[in-house]
Amino acid sequence: MTYDLVITNGTIVTAANTFRADIGIRGERIAAIGENLNGQRVLDATDRLVIPGGVDIHVHMQMPLAPDVISADTFSTGTRAAALGGTTTIVDFVEAKGEESLLAALAARRAEADPQVVIDYALHMTIGPRDIAKLDEVPAVAAAGCTSFKLYMAYGLRLDDGQLLQALEAVRDVGGRPVIHCENWDIICTLIRRHLAAGRTEPRWHPRSRPELLEGEAAGRAIAIAEFVGVPLHIFHVSCGAVVERIRAARARGLPITGETCPQYLFLSDAAYEAPGVEGLLPICAPPLRPVAEQQALWQALAAGDLQLVTTDHCPFDRATKSRGLGDFSKTPGGVPSIEMRLAAVYQGVVRGLFSANRWVELCCTAPARLMGLEGKGDIAIGMDADLVIFDPHRHVTLSTAFLHENVDWTPYEGLELVGWPETVLSRGEVIVADGMCTGKAGRGRFVHRRSLG
Repeated sequence: MTYDLVITNGTIVTAANTFRADIGIRGERIAAIGENLNGQRVLDATDRLVIPGGVDIHVHMQMPLAPDVISADTFSTGTRAAALGGTTTIVDFVEAKGEESLLAALAARRAEADPQVVIDYALHMTIGPRDIAKLDEVPAVAAAGCTSFKLYMAYGLRLDDGQLLQALEAVRDVGGRPVIHCENWDIICTLIRRHLAAGRTEPRWHPRSRPELLEGEAAGRAIAIAEFVGVPLHIFHVSCGAVVERIRAARARGLPITGETCPQYLFLSDAAYEAPGVEGLLPICAPPLRPVAEQQALWQALAAGDLQLVTTDHCPFDRATKSRGLGDFSKTPGGVPSIEMRLAAVYQGVVRGLFSANRWVELCCTAPARLMGLEGKGDIAIGMDADLVIFDPHRHVTLSTAFLHENVDWTPYEGLELVGWPETVLSRGEVIVADGMCTGKAGRGRFVHRRSLG
């Protein structure tokens, strides 16, 4: 039997197993895993790892923060950079405007994404304060394939505890998955006002306005409300051990609580905010970068299973936009670019001996796909989508703005040296990255219609 494409001589790594075999692809799916398979086209993966395509469930493409402030990566540029880094599926966000219905907002966001995406994608529906009156629309949103819902404990989208209760109940009733940004917004606002009133306007005061202890407090409060409601909860962008402790304790009691961290918290520290001028503003994100000691705590949490996956919270802005915070750190648009480096960055845990290559695949591919109900994604098995990465575990790269492909004029990882990098990337059986070039066409990606998770 001859397959459309065969990947041969590689070492297949899944979350569960490592073994040598060929992969036969027919059309968009994996059709065979075995020895001596024949293909019309053959990719030789000798001395390479063959893993599932990466799944990043937390990204912000062309995200509007204000009428004149929008994140720098479009769905086209952002998914192209994702593909070059070995990510083949993303989950972005929908936010209804004013009195717009949730379904209308979902349709509008898909209309933005569908003509542009190079890889497959799904969406989280945001529930903000204005949307509490629209909770009767949640079943229709879930039926339309959007089964995860973003909740905020910060910013203008912040829900108070009563609203959070109502939103969690609505998501529970459709078997959906709530995902949440945990910070104590009232205290953040108070601390920012105090700093600015005292003339403390430099970026170094950003992390001092958002203390680790109170990120942990907010996470604990969200977990308690979710436990009362009886719904799973996924905690976004964990930056510190104070949140890890809440997640670990909840899971020890059998609660369905999961958490993620991001590359910026694993490789950067709050020392970056000490840089003069706009350089100190560039890495402003929320939660903020933490002291170096927190990095090791997060790596250990990934190794121990206390955190379940790694995403990016990719939300880049160029230097000119970041410079709005000169003279007032709180006016800096928050977010950093990480979507291309994530897969290789987390592989450093394997290089350092912190966890196995199987755990790496679980963190970056399998766990996020399963958590978000992305059927056909995140694993290598017959019948799965042929989303695959041929990964060179020996290649040394040095990250720089020139090397990376995000649509920004800086990277917080300038000069960071990594061991291992994607060589070839397939999305639904099509080679979309080879020889450092992305050949996937804008609009070839598809919206992944998800079913109820409950």
